[in-house]
Amino acid sequence: MPELPDVVVYVESLERRIVGETLERIRLGSPFLLRSVAPKLEGSFGRRVLELRRIGKRIAIGLDGDFWLVLHLMIAGRLRWKPSGAKIPGRLGSAAFDFSSGTLLLTEAGSKKRASLTAVLTPDLASLDPGGLEPLEADLAAFNERLRSANHTLKRALTNPRLFSGIGNAYSDEILHRARLSPVRLTSRLEAEEVERLHRVTVETLEEWLVRLRGEAEKRFPEKVTAFRPEMAVHGKYGEPCPVCGSRVERIRYASNETNYCPRCQTGGRVLADRSLSKLLKQDWPRTVEEWEASRGTTRPS
Repeated sequence: MPELPDVVVYVESLERRIVGETLERIRLGSPFLLRSVAPKLEGSFGRRVLELRRIGKRIAIGLDGDFWLVLHLMIAGRLRWKPSGAKIPGRLGSAAFDFSSGTLLLTEAGSKKRASLTAVLTPDLASLDPGGLEPLEADLAAFNERLRSANHTLKRALTNPRLFSGIGNAYSDEILHRARLSPVRLTSRLEAEEVERLHRVTVETLEEWLVRLRGEAEKRFPEKVTAFRPEMAVHGKYGEPCPVCGSRVERIRYASNETNYCPRCQTGGRVLADRSLSKLLKQDWPRTVEEWEASRGTTRPS
């Protein structure tokens, strides 16, 4: 799912292309995309684009007359910028937004169509905001207060859109790895120094990725948005060596979600129980890096 850095770069790239332009029409390729009844979608046709905003992981396009189009890409939704009148691509195409400057295509891979388009007027725009704290704008005191507002695991706290805005599965893995904190550590048990470190690392990680993605978007529209990048330390790197200590990156799987972490850097060498495998293996599930390596016949990295 596109997260804060990805969505910010989407917004900035669109600003350069559609602010001041006219939305001529919207062509829907999927009947499941539109999630609102009023105002009518056709009411946006012929309106000029005034501004764009990021609302959590949503992209909000503001038109004159207090009319807003809000896109939530969910897991598989992606945007493409094409010449005017571009065709909606086959089974992946969900919508085409025809502006006077070009066409914005929304595609969504997979059979589960979760991406959404909502048309709202300005007074109703706030209802789409989950209310999460903006991590790049919050000082340490605000970050600490929000983090400790409920007793959750760090992974859950960082990815809860009502607590923090725009952080999802990928960047939470990267943040926690850099902060050397376990994804299952409870927020109520953090020391003050650990909260300070987490706040600093959260800002550093998101800002570094913003710089990287902005650099890529200078030459072309960001069409290849992915949660799995070779530059990432642990996210999507299950089974690969940690770039810091060389230990094998492990994971916790639950439903369709996956948490990636380094046992040696983050959990004191303890391998966290995978909900599916540990239930099956019970007492045979390895508890430490050493036990895991021994069970696989691997050598402990020096």
